[in-house]
Amino acid sequence: MTSGPVVVYGATGHTGRFVVAELLDRGLPVVAAGRDPARLEALAEGREGVTVRPATVDDAASLDRALAGAAAVVNCAGPFAITAGPVVGAALRAGVPYVDVAAEIEANLAMFADHGDDARAVGVPVVPAMAFFGGLGDLLATAALGGRTVADDVHVAYGLSSWRPTEGTRAAGRVSHDRRGGRRVRFAGGALEYHDDPPSAVEWDFPEPWGRRTMVAGFTMADVVTVPSHIRVGDVRTSMSAEAARDLADPDTPAPEAADARGRSDQTFVVDVVVTADGVERRATASGQDIYAVTAPLAVEAVQRVLDGRVRATGVVSAGAAFDAAAFLRALSPHVVVDLPT
Repeated sequence: MTSGPVVVYGATGHTGRFVVAELLDRGLPVVAAGRDPARLEALAEGREGVTVRPATVDDAASLDRALAGAAAVVNCAGPFAITAGPVVGAALRAGVPYVDVAAEIEANLAMFADHGDDARAVGVPVVPAMAFFGGLGDLLATAALGGRTVADDVHVAYGLSSWRPTEGTRAAGRVSHDRRGGRRVRFAGGALEYHDDPPSAVEWDFPEPWGRRTMVAGFTMADVVTVPSHIRVGDVRTSMSAEAARDLADPDTPAPEAADARGRSDQTFVVDVVVTADGVERRATASGQDIYAVTAPLAVEAVQRVLDGRVRATGVVSAGAAFDAAAFLRALSPHVVVDLPT
């Protein structure tokens, strides 16, 4: 394993705190980085293995200092339209792997478009969207395909018992909305397209105990970037449980609150992926608790595998292309319960 700490940029944010805790649980030293020195010091107080290096995305030298001697960096600071470019730039200057937890479609598109050549030249993997949205669905779709790289259709259905969004989620949503001029986005006919069609309701039969649920169709998430980045596919569709979509749309929905000793909320989820290839449907499912908390083992497992040499490519690669998807998903136990095709 490469020596040196793992830098967590945005360490004091809601998801960043879960990532720091997961790294420490695995015995990996952490550099907590971000723009607020006082909050960083409070996070590190009393925690062996955490050092503090303040840095801001508008100060490249501060980012270079934060990444000096690091083994890898995990970017947890949104909106990623603002932070991803500067932080991945610092990672490539330092010659270290980069992982982020971006759910912003446009930020993920920019990562593939703008940084692939540089990452390959440096010889490190850059893994965007290594999170609940984008990463988990991509891993499930890849595992369902069982080594195939061509599919007719991928549908990722998100069943959330509720959705109490963080302020970071709301801020990222506003940035994405503005960047696309209020239009919606979908992946159809082998290409990403922007449109003004209204959302519609569909019914989805989840595995028990979730059962049949009303979903918002066309609730497009980062899977429309990650899955087609390495799978030749006609359509990638994502849908969201209606109750979660209502929570997100309501400006008065409160932020998540801790409901257990690990700081997780009481939200539960199921991600049900159905892939059609060669006229055959294949299904892979994951379930667990708290979409923000579960992003931590996803991101940290990616870092662990990169540092151990269990990564399949350099350059900008999605989770499904970078790792053995089935093995990765099984390694997430006990955080995630998976049901994969035999």
